[in-house]
Amino acid sequence: MLEKFKPNIILILIDDLGGRDLGCYGSSFYETPHLNRLASDGMLFTNAYASCPVCSPTRASIMTGKYPARIGVTQWIGGHAEGKLADVPYLHYLPQEEKSLASALKAEGYASWHIGKWHLGDEEFYPDRHGFDINIGGCSWGCPRTFFSPYGIPTLDEGPAGEYLTDRLTDEAIRLICNRDSAPFFLNLWHYAVHTPIQAPEMLVEKYRRKAKMMKLDQIQPFIEGENFPCLHKQDQRVTRRMIQSDAAYAAMVENLDTNIGRVLQTLATEGIADNTIVVFTSDNGGLSTAEGAPTCNFPLSEGKGWNYEGGMRVCQMIRWPDKVAAGLRCDTPVTSTDFYPTFLEACGAQPMPDQHCDGISLMPLFRGCKLDREAIFCHYPHYSNQGGAPAATIVEGDWKLIEFFEDGHLELYNLRNDLSETRNLLELDPSRADVLHQKLKAWQRSIEAKIPSANASYPRKLKRPTIANNAHI
Repeated sequence: MLEKFKPNIILILIDDLGGRDLGCYGSSFYETPHLNRLASDGMLFTNAYASCPVCSPTRASIMTGKYPARIGVTQWIGGHAEGKLADVPYLHYLPQEEKSLASALKAEGYASWHIGKWHLGDEEFYPDRHGFDINIGGCSWGCPRTFFSPYGIPTLDEGPAGEYLTDRLTDEAIRLICNRDSAPFFLNLWHYAVHTPIQAPEMLVEKYRRKAKMMKLDQIQPFIEGENFPCLHKQDQRVTRRMIQSDAAYAAMVENLDTNIGRVLQTLATEGIADNTIVVFTSDNGGLSTAEGAPTCNFPLSEGKGWNYEGGMRVCQMIRWPDKVAAGLRCDTPVTSTDFYPTFLEACGAQPMPDQHCDGISLMPLFRGCKLDREAIFCHYPHYSNQGGAPAATIVEGDWKLIEFFEDGHLELYNLRNDLSETRNLLELDPSRADVLHQKLKAWQRSIEAKIPSANASYPRKLKRPTIANNAHI
């Protein structure tokens, strides 16, 4: 009886998928027919934000309904970097004191399954310690050593030699769906794709080599070399920005991912439960476009993973729920990853838990054509990233975005409706608006006791490096 009234929930979280990496978000090189169909069958979000431009903080925010700075998980777990500023201490795990989304749904009668990447702490903090009945593939790793078996993942049995990880995790998800009992289920399907290493089945890679040649993309230099990294451990390297989507292996990873999500959707249809299943698709941060091979390009979004510009924070997001969400909807309201927790509680008829998901707002009003009662969205990332980003914080209010950079305290103000690529800093043209937004950002930081980085006493004062530059030329 529970299955009839409470919707099943599938949360598909992709690792490092860029905000332009799907056909329905503007890519002409990557092929994603199943995700395009998923978007057309439900609501596509045009202003969806990850709560941080790197992975672990966003994952923590999804599980708790809180901003990463409130939890204390503000950097990808294991990350450490210093530059002009010293590194800010952060938690290397998701505290067990938090009542996770899985625990909350379990209390409502849900079976809860985690499949794929976790990256929220060592074994003491694995998914099964946070309310999940089953954990397949979730551990402390931020990425696999290889996408081809043997994987070596401690919480995943090895498959036959050469098995592809995204295929395998999808097989596990389908098995659980097909073998479910009468209880509603929460499937936390967090794929390791499309994180590095950039690996895919060779036949697919060759397909995109041919496609790149056909489109004459192989005749375009994909990279532009920029300024030196601001972090000391990479100070002798330069930020290398990808200008076009043309990487064949990455494109193959995206298509394989799309195919596997299509398999999950087909399973729901075959099992007769598609109409009563909420399917959410999103990413933990923007696409990797400025370092580590820079396999994708997020243009017209500026920069990518590890940056507080739109390319690092804005993500693809869609929700399909045939019983409640009309097909073909587009939502321009800014939303963020803290919002899934209260949304799922309301969707299953549970009482809200405002003390827990205190930074999230249920998206259910959007499904009814109503507005959200929220003034602004915030991001606090007080760390140097591996991709060229420097410590910064952000507020997005309506069409306006303000970024505060902690190295020198300078501010940048953008109107995203008119300038999505963040090419025109309007600080001098509208200083009063910038001041109001900055005061709101500082008040929010004080309210959650956000850690602000301080000067690095060991920073080599005579080190000369160019100022960090926005990719306004792209």
